[in-house]
This record gives sequence, C-alpha cells and structure tokens, in this order.
Amino acid sequence: MYRELTRQARTHRRVNRIVAVFAVCLVLAALLFAGSRAQGSLQDQAAASIKATILDTAMQCAAIEGSYPMTLSYLEDNYGLQVNDDDFVIFYDAFASNVLPFVTVVPR
Repeated sequence: MYRELTRQARTHRRVNRIVAVFAVCLVLAALLFAGSRAQGSLQDQAAASIKATILDTAMQCAAIEGSYPMTLSYLEDNYGLQVNDDDFVIFYDAFASNVLPFVTVVPR
C-alpha cells in the first residue's frame, strides 16, 4: 500500500543524503591526499637509493684504482652505473681525488 511521507520524514531523508554525499567526498579527498603523500615518499626513497648506489660505486672505484672518480660519467662508462636522468637531477661534486664526492639527487 502506498503511503505518503510526512514533511519530517522527507527532511530527515534529505539530511541523510547530504551527510552521505559529504562523507563520500571526504573519503575521496583523504584517499587523494594519501596517494599524493605516498608518491612523494616513493620518490624520496628512490632518490636516497640512487645516491647510495652512486656513493657505493665511487667507493668501489677508489678501492680498485686508488682515487675517487672526478665525474659521474666515468662511473657510468667504466663501472656500469646506470642512473635515471629523466626522473632525477643528479649533482656530483668531486673536490679532490682523495675525498669522497658530494652527491645530491633531487626528483624532477
């Protein structure tokens, strides 16, 4: 049997729908925020990994040859180092052949 809703019931339903839409929007915003934070964290971890690999390769070069390489391209050519230049900017600063180079890796 059909029964018409009272004014109070219609208002209650309308409020429930607004609250549900607001809750869904809040959950979506939280998911987007968490996703962007996770992406930034992954890039930071990748940058740290690249920096550690470059320094390890430079130390291996120093152990074998007796001096640290002056350029990053020397490590790439002679020690098989491969770096992702498309996603990261790498600063390799060698002060002297007997001092560990300063390496900075920044996500693009």
